[in-house]
Amino acid sequence: MVRDDRIRTLVDANAADLLGYLSRRVTPREDAADLLGETLLTAWRRRRDLPDEPENARMWLYGVARRVLANHRRGVRRRRALADRLGVEVAGFVATHPDPAEGQEVRDAVAALPEELRELVMLVHWDGFGVGEAADLLELNASTARTRYQRARQLLAEALAPVVS
Repeated sequence: MVRDDRIRTLVDANAADLLGYLSRRVTPREDAADLLGETLLTAWRRRRDLPDEPENARMWLYGVARRVLANHRRGVRRRRALADRLGVEVAGFVATHPDPAEGQEVRDAVAALPEELRELVMLVHWDGFGVGEAADLLELNASTARTRYQRARQLLAEALAPVVS
C-alpha cells in the first residue's frame, strides 16, 4: 500500500512536466496525452520497481516515458512502412482493374441482395472462392450454400434482365 501512495505522489508531482516532455517530442502534439496515459499505466504496473529515493523515482518515471515514446516511434515507423507497401499494392491493383464506374449496375444489384446471399456472391465472384470454400468461411452446410448461391444467381438475373416494354 505504501508503494501505491508513493506512485500516486510521484505522478501528481510530475504529470504536467511529463506531458511537456512528451509533447515536445511527438507529432502531432495531441498524441502526447495518449503517451502520458500509457506512461502512467506502465508506471503503475511496474510500481514495485519504483526506487526509494525521490529523485531516483522521478528519473525512473522519465525512463518509463522515454521507453513508451521509443515504442510509439517504432510503431509510427512500422505504420508508415506498411502504408508505403500498401500504396504500391493499391497502385498495382488500380492499374490492373477496370474503372469502378464500370459495372455499377451489377454492384447495385449485388448490394440489393439479402445479406446472406450478397456475402456468398461477393466471396465467389469478387474474392475468387469456390462455393464450397465460401460455405466454409460463412460456416454453412455446403448444400445450403449451393441453394443460396442458385437463389442469388436467379435474383441477379432478374435484376439485370433488360426491361421489355
